[in-house]
Amino acid sequence: MESCNCIEPQWPADELLMKYQYISDFFIALAYFSIPLELIYFVKKSAVFPYRWVLVQFGAFIVLCGATHLINLWTFTVHSRTVAVVMTTAKVLTAVVSCATALMLVHIIPDLLSVKTRELFLKNKAAELDREMGLIRTQEETGRHVRMLTHEIRSTLDRHTILKTTLVELGRTLSLEECALWMPTRTGLELQLSYTLRQQNPVGYTVPIHLPVINQVFTSNHAIKISPNSPIARLRPIAGKYMPGEVVAVRVPLLHISNFQINDWPELSTKRYALMVLMLPSDSARQWHVHELELVEVVADQVAVALSHAAILEESMRARDLLMEQNVALDLARREAETAIRARNDFLAVMNHEMRTPMHAIIALSSLLQETDLTPEQRLMVETILKSSNLLATLINDVLDLSRLEDGSLQLDLGTFNLHSVFREVHNLIKPVASVKKLLVTLNLAPDLPVYVVGDEKRLLQILLNVVGNAVKFSKEGSISMSAFVAKVESLRDFRSPDFFPMPSDYHFYLRVQVKDSGSGINPQEIPKLFTKFTQTQPLATRNSGGSGLGLAICKRFVHLMEGHIWIESEGLGKGCTANFIVKLGFPERSNESKLPFAPKGQANHVQTNFPGLKVIVMDENGVSRTATKGLLVHLGCDVTPVSSTDECLRVVSQEHRVVFMDVGADGYELAVRLHEKFAKRHERPLIVAVTGSTDKVTKENCIRVGMDGVIVKPVSVDKMRSVLSELLEHRVLLGPM
Repeated sequence: MESCNCIEPQWPADELLMKYQYISDFFIALAYFSIPLELIYFVKKSAVFPYRWVLVQFGAFIVLCGATHLINLWTFTVHSRTVAVVMTTAKVLTAVVSCATALMLVHIIPDLLSVKTRELFLKNKAAELDREMGLIRTQEETGRHVRMLTHEIRSTLDRHTILKTTLVELGRTLSLEECALWMPTRTGLELQLSYTLRQQNPVGYTVPIHLPVINQVFTSNHAIKISPNSPIARLRPIAGKYMPGEVVAVRVPLLHISNFQINDWPELSTKRYALMVLMLPSDSARQWHVHELELVEVVADQVAVALSHAAILEESMRARDLLMEQNVALDLARREAETAIRARNDFLAVMNHEMRTPMHAIIALSSLLQETDLTPEQRLMVETILKSSNLLATLINDVLDLSRLEDGSLQLDLGTFNLHSVFREVHNLIKPVASVKKLLVTLNLAPDLPVYVVGDEKRLLQILLNVVGNAVKFSKEGSISMSAFVAKVESLRDFRSPDFFPMPSDYHFYLRVQVKDSGSGINPQEIPKLFTKFTQTQPLATRNSGGSGLGLAICKRFVHLMEGHIWIESEGLGKGCTANFIVKLGFPERSNESKLPFAPKGQANHVQTNFPGLKVIVMDENGVSRTATKGLLVHLGCDVTPVSSTDECLRVVSQEHRVVFMDVGADGYELAVRLHEKFAKRHERPLIVAVTGSTDKVTKENCIRVGMDGVIVKPVSVDKMRSVLSELLEHRVLLGPM
C-alpha cells in the first residue's frame, strides 16, 4: 500500500454494497458486449440496411461502455496506477465515441423519420393492393359463377327448363332461402307466380302489375332491394323470432313477347318484363354485396337471351310442324290430283276409243258410198255426212288433245306440207256451213306466202277451223275474210307477250293470219275470258250460240307450242271481231324438194290405186268396226278374211296372207307376239298393222315394242287406207300412225 497514491476513502467500504456493484457491473458489461454481437448478426442478415457505419459506431460505443464497467470492477478496492490509467483511457475513448455518435445522429434522424414515412406509405399501398386483390378475386369469383350459370342456363332451349335451372343455380350459388319468378299473364295486367325454388307458395298466385314496387323494379336497370313485406316478396311464411332476410328484385326482359301469349300490356315502357325475386336466409345477418347484385343482373340478362333463343326455337318448331302439315296436305292433294288426272285420262282414253269406233264405221262406209254411182242429190248428202263426221272426229281429237296439252305430253308432228292447200281446204270446209247463214267467206293469200313449209299441218288446220268456225258461229250476216301473210319480225314488236319472243332467222318465218267477221262483236273486257275452257261471255249468251267451248283454249295452247301468239280484237258490241294469230313455220330444205309429198300429180310417181287379190286378215271383235274395215279393203280389191278373235286369226293365217289388220283392244299385242313366234322368218310373216282409236304415244310405243309394222288411227277413209297399203307394200313397214 506504500506505493499507492490513491486518496483515502471518506467512508468505509460496505462489503454488501461492494458485492452488488460487482454483480451489476458484471451484468452491465455482459449486456454491453452482447449487444454488438446482435448488431453484427443484424447487419450480416440485413443486406439492404443503409447505415452500417452508424451501427459500427454504436457497436464501438457499447463495447467501450461495457469495457468501462468491466474495468470498474477493479476500482472499488485499492488499485494500482495502471488500473487508473486503463480506466481513464477507456472513459476518454468512450466519451469520444459517444460524442461522435451523438453528432452523427443529428444528421441521421431526419432520414430515419423519412424512412418511417415511406414505411407508412408502403403500408397504406399494401393495404390498398390487398383491397384491390380482394375485389379482383371477388370479380373472378363472380365471373366464374356467371359462366357456370350461363352454361347451365344455355344447356337447353326449353323455356321451362331454362327458368327452373336459373332459380336452382342462383339459389345454390348465392345460398338463397327462396328465389321466384313472376311472369305476366295473358291479359298483361297481372304478374303470376310461375316458378319458385322451394315451392312453398302455390304456383299461380297473382299480383296487380300497377303496384309501385313493380313499377320501381321495371323502371330500373339494376337489381334493387325491396321490402320483405312487399306482395312480390312474400315467398315464405314468416315464423320464429328471426327477421326476414334481405330481398332484391330484378326485371327480366321478354324479347319475344308473342311466345308468352300476352294480349295487352300497360304503358309502362316499350318493353315487356318478367320479375325475378331473390331472398337471403332469415336466420343470418347477411346483406347483399355489390358483386352479388351484379351477378344477379348479369344472370337476368342471360336469362332474357336464353328465353329469346328458346322462343325462336319454338317459333321455328311451330313453323316446321306447320310446314310438315302443309306438305302432308299438299302431298295428299297432289296424289288426289294425280288420281283425278289418271282417272280423267283413262276416261278420255276409253271414250276416245269408243267414240272413234263408230266414227270409223261412219266415215269408212260414207267414203265407200261416195265412190259409188250416186245422183247429185245423194252425193251431196253423202259428202255432208262425211264432212260432218270429220268435224265430229276433230272435236273428239280436241277433247283428247286438251288433256295431253295440260299434262305436257303433246308434241308437234313436224313435216313438210302445202300451206296454200291447208287454207283452201279450210275455205272449202267452211263455205257450205257459211252459205246456210248467207255469209260470204273470202280467202286472201299474200303473193310472197311460201307454198311448202315445215310444221304441224294437222294442228295448224285445227287452229284455222276453230278460229274460222267461231267467226261463222257468232255471225248472223255479213262476211268473213281470211288473210294470211308473212309477218316481219320488226312489225311484231307490238304483239310481244311474256311468252312470245320472235327472233329473225333464215330457216323459219312467222305466219300471221287474220280472220275478220262482221258479227255482233265482243265487249273488250270480256275478251280475256274467250281463251278459258267452256267460257261464255255475256253478249254471247244473248245470241243462243253457246260459248267458245274448248276451241280457243286449245288454239291458244297449239299456238304456244308453235312459238306464236294469239289475240282477239273488237271495238265493242255490234262492231265485229278480228281474230289474229302468229305461228312459227320452217322453210323446207332444198335437197328435199323433189321428195315433197304434195308435188303436182304430173311429177308424182304412179301409185297403185287398187290391190286385186291381196290377201289380208281383219281381226276385230267389234262387228261394226270389222265390217267397215272389210268394206274399205274389199273396195280396194283385197281378198279379206274377217275374224273376231286371236285364236281364230292364228288358225286361218298362212304365208299367203300379206297383211293382218288387228284391233289392239282385242288382244292385239298378244296376237302380234304369237305371229312372230309362228313365222320365224320375216319374209314369211304377214305385215302386222294395228287399227286403234287411241292417239297417245304409249299405244304407238307398245305396238312397236311387240313388233308391229304400222299403226292406223281410227277413223279410216278409203283414201287413207289406200295410202297405208301403198306405203306398207312399198317399204314393208309403216313408220308412224296414219
